[in-house]
Amino acid sequence: MNAPESPKTARPRLSYSRVEAAEILGLDPATVDRLAKRGLLRPSRATRRPLYPLWELERFLRETSQPIKL
Repeated sequence: MNAPESPKTARPRLSYSRVEAAEILGLDPATVDRLAKRGLLRPSRATRRPLYPLWELERFLRETSQPIKL
């Protein structure tokens, strides 16, 4: 028997750790660190460890991507 999803698990994630952000972007965590150091990715520093909001990952992809010419 499947248990119904609780409201907590049904909510979308708002931010991700550096390892999760790297996985989402298809990068190595060290590359995410370098991008943050260069100011290309801006993590939230509200906690002891940097968190990368979903909107920041989307902004990074939007601003650093170029359309493919076919």
